[in-house]
Amino acid sequence: MADHRNSDESPSTTTQPPQPPPLSPLPVPAPPRQPVSLIQPSQKKRSHNSKTKVLRVFRSVFRSLPIITPTACKMPALPVGLTDVHHHHRSSSSGHRVTGTLFGYRKGRVSFSMQESPRCLPTLVVELAMQTNALQKEMASGMVRIALECEKRQEKDKTRLVDEPLWTMFCNGKKAGYGVKREASDEDLNVMEILKAVSMGAGVLPGNSEVEGPDGELAYMRAHFDRVIGSKDSETLYMLSPDGNTGPELSIFFVRI
Repeated sequence: MADHRNSDESPSTTTQPPQPPPLSPLPVPAPPRQPVSLIQPSQKKRSHNSKTKVLRVFRSVFRSLPIITPTACKMPALPVGLTDVHHHHRSSSSGHRVTGTLFGYRKGRVSFSMQESPRCLPTLVVELAMQTNALQKEMASGMVRIALECEKRQEKDKTRLVDEPLWTMFCNGKKAGYGVKREASDEDLNVMEILKAVSMGAGVLPGNSEVEGPDGELAYMRAHFDRVIGSKDSETLYMLSPDGNTGPELSIFFVRI
């Protein structure tokens, strides 16, 4: 008897087991934090003779005046006739030198840290009302004036100027928002620890995947600043250029009005 088969019948196939879903990439771990070895800033007060004190007060009268738009910051601009005097005193050392660091992720807000020296814990950390890349563009113009203003306190109030918690911020005469003083975070201390051996310079540090992802970069600029205290309501930081008169100029003014 002939064997008849249906031509449409397909041969039997083997059933494949279901494939597991593709594994998602493992998160990139954050760079290990450096153990903090920064030391406490010195609390010693420097002694000055009366002649030095008089000269310092005289110089601070000129140096505490920011070059910004008067209507925007409610502060007088430096008279044209005193521009050369201002530049001359800017290159002198009437105040005392501190280390200042601007740092932040490129798309995040930039912070400013002030230290007695690169090996000391910060004495001041202010989160400014600007993104890091915006400040870099301003610095490319060659001159940046940042004014941080707050209201005057009563005479009996002994709060130091740099201890004010909130500031109205102006950059080159334009209102930028509000600056906030804060305690140094673990991230801040990690940056200061990494830069402990750097006295002056600029660059980028590896990003923290917990904050900006594995491709994020933290930009920084560190320099010496001349700190001049004009009064209990006026204080100024002038960035000192390592090669004299070249490079960008940066001044930060703390003022109670």
